Amino acid sequence: MTRIVSRLAIGLIAAGFAVGSASAQGTGTLPDYLSAITGTTPQTPAELATRDVLQLNISMFELYDASAKTFQNNIMARHPIILALFSGAGGRMILYRPGKPAEEAPSVPVVYQIMKSTGHSTMAISEVVMPYVGNAADKSWTAPLLAYRTRMKTALDGVDALPIQDDWKPAVKTVLGNNVAFMDDCLAKGVITFEALQAFAKKQAPDIKLIINWAASTQVKHWMGVLDGWRASLGPDWDKVYAAANTIYVARQNNVLFSTLAQYFPPEAINDRLMLIETISFTTTPQEMLTSMVRIISDRSVGALFFGNDRLMDFELMGGDARKTIISEMQRRGKQPFLPPAVPFGSHQWPTLITPGPGATSLDDLK
Repeated sequence: MTRIVSRLAIGLIAAGFAVGSASAQGTGTLPDYLSAITGTTPQTPAELATRDVLQLNISMFELYDASAKTFQNNIMARHPIILALFSGAGGRMILYRPGKPAEEAPSVPVVYQIMKSTGHSTMAISEVVMPYVGNAADKSWTAPLLAYRTRMKTALDGVDALPIQDDWKPAVKTVLGNNVAFMDDCLAKGVITFEALQAFAKKQAPDIKLIINWAASTQVKHWMGVLDGWRASLGPDWDKVYAAANTIYVARQNNVLFSTLAQYFPPEAINDRLMLIETISFTTTPQEMLTSMVRIISDRSVGALFFGNDRLMDFELMGGDARKTIISEMQRRGKQPFLPPAVPFGSHQWPTLITPGPGATSLDDLK
């Protein structure tokens, strides 16, 4: 065995030497399986220098990730943290107390999900039929509508057994019953008309408005009860709590979880200890939220260390200079810049739209 291995090693060395010699002479002497893939284009000094500097930024994130674990441990050892995360069940709230296991609050009562599912059922029908409005030749909507109609009828037949208030059941029955009737009408006629869809939506709106109200009130009352209990159990440590809720674009305004949390913090805590963190999906993990929160808090020390302002890094660092350039460039073009007023670092205003103006602000405002 030893002799075989030795011969193999000698062969590999010789092959390597042969390839190396061939490389020195040019790729023309290389075997076909190597000549197709060998050879490089030397980088210029400028390209090499650029690569080396850009690598510093990549390495910075690696170092940041390593330090973030230490930052997170230090913050969580000194401050209680509450995460409020969006979910299809009305949200999740998790309390992290220093030195203790995470405590996840009970879920919102299932009536919330029942109301939400009822309202979404009408939206789902609209999503199925809207692409085919006025298109009598295309029948591809019939199969999914038939399948959904079966599920709808089953749900309608079981409304009386739902664990919800008896005086809420008529509205649920009406919504589901109207859904079935509309689907039956579409299937019988074989076409989706705009007039029929508009009449369906108008008929459903009053009861959908009711169940939205019931779902929202159930959600808010539940979470306020949870926060009442946590505030009482934390006592004076409540004043050290950091809290964050996540949101996607459409849920920024009147964000239920953030707005509920805000009732338990003083106004000056907004954007300080109470944060609204924008994400790109409805749901995110607790660790992703913790990572984002820790980065915000730790970056404040960087702003204070380098520039003497611990809220500077809460904002786009280049935003101020970019703003000046936008203004000068627009003036150079003979136009007025379109920008919001400059907001001081550390602003405690709500992280959503707050400027009043004409127009509806809620379902109650709509005719």
